[in-house]
Amino acid sequence: MAGPDFGGDLHRLAFELAATGLAILSPDGRSIVSANTHLCSLLGHPPGALLDRPLTDLGEVAHPLPDGIRFWRRADGAALPVRVRASGQASAALRVIVVEPVDEDEIVRAEQNRDALTAAGLGEWRWDRASDLLTLSRRAAHILGHTPGEALAWADLRARIEAGDAIRIERQMREAAIAGQRYAIEFRVGHGIEDRLVWVSARGQAIQAPDGSAPGMVGVIQDVTTRIADRDALRDREQRLRIAASLADLGIFEWHMLDDRAIWENERMFAIFGRDPEDGPVGKREFLDSLLHPDDRAAVRQAISDALRDDAILHVTGRIRHAGDGTWRIIDLAGRFERDAPDRLPRRLIGVVADVTDRRIAEDRQNLLIRELHHRVKNTLATVQAIVSSTARNATSINSFYQAFVGRIVSLAHTHAVLTGATWQVASLRDLLANELRPYADDVPDIPDARVTLTGPSVELSSEIAVPIGMAIHELTTNAAKYGALSTGSGRVAVTWDVEPDGANGTLRFAWRERGGPPVKPPSRQGFGSRLLQRVLTTQVRAVVEIEYPPEGFRLTMRAPLSARNDALNPLA
Repeated sequence: MAGPDFGGDLHRLAFELAATGLAILSPDGRSIVSANTHLCSLLGHPPGALLDRPLTDLGEVAHPLPDGIRFWRRADGAALPVRVRASGQASAALRVIVVEPVDEDEIVRAEQNRDALTAAGLGEWRWDRASDLLTLSRRAAHILGHTPGEALAWADLRARIEAGDAIRIERQMREAAIAGQRYAIEFRVGHGIEDRLVWVSARGQAIQAPDGSAPGMVGVIQDVTTRIADRDALRDREQRLRIAASLADLGIFEWHMLDDRAIWENERMFAIFGRDPEDGPVGKREFLDSLLHPDDRAAVRQAISDALRDDAILHVTGRIRHAGDGTWRIIDLAGRFERDAPDRLPRRLIGVVADVTDRRIAEDRQNLLIRELHHRVKNTLATVQAIVSSTARNATSINSFYQAFVGRIVSLAHTHAVLTGATWQVASLRDLLANELRPYADDVPDIPDARVTLTGPSVELSSEIAVPIGMAIHELTTNAAKYGALSTGSGRVAVTWDVEPDGANGTLRFAWRERGGPPVKPPSRQGFGSRLLQRVLTTQVRAVVEIEYPPEGFRLTMRAPLSARNDALNPLA
């Protein structure tokens, strides 16, 4: 068989007797210059029959497989799987290839690997450093929008990748080649055919040559556009949930049951419990044994057991000790146990917590206000009924009934107006007196002998006693205007008061003195005013009342215990 000179008969003999297929290619790599006997036999040709044969005559009859496996055509037309690799003896003028048959099981495994890659949506690629070209499988070409079977220049692909991503890819490829490690990266690339961006996940590894160099890289790519879109949508939903929870002042948490480990998802959780993020969250054991109020622990434990048993939503209310100021705060907790399967025990609880202390206080205050309003309306109606009944018994005519009734109702309205102005908390004693006595007072209050003088400190009457005392002041004023000091121009009324420091909240000492009016004598019968002064003040105010009728003028002295202000009745608190 003719061929190039091997430099000696020994080399020729070794070439011919080699137990593997050997071929020497022309410098352009397109034809066989020489083939040994083993290769000719492998392909079903007689010795010397492959001399000067173009490689295209042995062209592949099926798609290439991984690991350099090819299908070459035998002399009888059958496809023979072979692995073709370059020999280490090649030089610029002499290119030697080694051709080895491949076991059918290995082909099956290679086909299975390819099918598995395809099923997983993975496309194969190979990059050659010398040519800077990418060889793509059909799947890889489809992902990138490239024509299958054609090499793709890295420069062309790089132009479709964002500059920042391209720099990141090249840096990772260099680092992986130097370290001999694999790399993985995700980036966006413009589709070569359609006007859209594709998110690609690429994994690769450098090809290591015997001399330690990296002549190229191989790897796989996958279209992850849908996964990235789903991830972004999930992230957006989580962000919206966090914003909504933040606006609703809700804390978000997870409790992992197996290791009693808690995860607090937002800052609101730490604020509700009064803990710093550096302190970390608390698990179920610490929550139940240390933070939860002892009186609430049994109910909370039972609610957890019921929710686990019935696979229901957990909803509990309890009091926790705030770590910051030590106060008891009321919380509402709602959550759902998450199971891996319907018949398996749950592995974690996901839920929210709300601090409802202020809301509960407001609800309690509202309920108290409603009860108080109901009570006061009943008392007011009873007072009006008593005014009507007693005024009617003492009236001598329709006109006198009207005048007396209207005056008392107006007085009652004045007292209510003072209370309403203070959000039903207190009424000023001076204001109650001024409302009734203003029509009879001189225009110049600084004159020492003014008709009406009011002397005393600032005293705020609670709503419970302001109404009866206001009615008593009205009766005193009405009697003075009809029969007493205010019925003449020379009459005078002096009202003095003070607070004695006894009792829980002090005792009001109130004195009404009249002088300069008509001579006074005790009444022959007790009218409504007298009964109100004696009974209402005694029963409703628990006052001690003394009434005197000396000739120079009517006198009344009252000592009444003051009640504490109830801030819970303030709807604006």
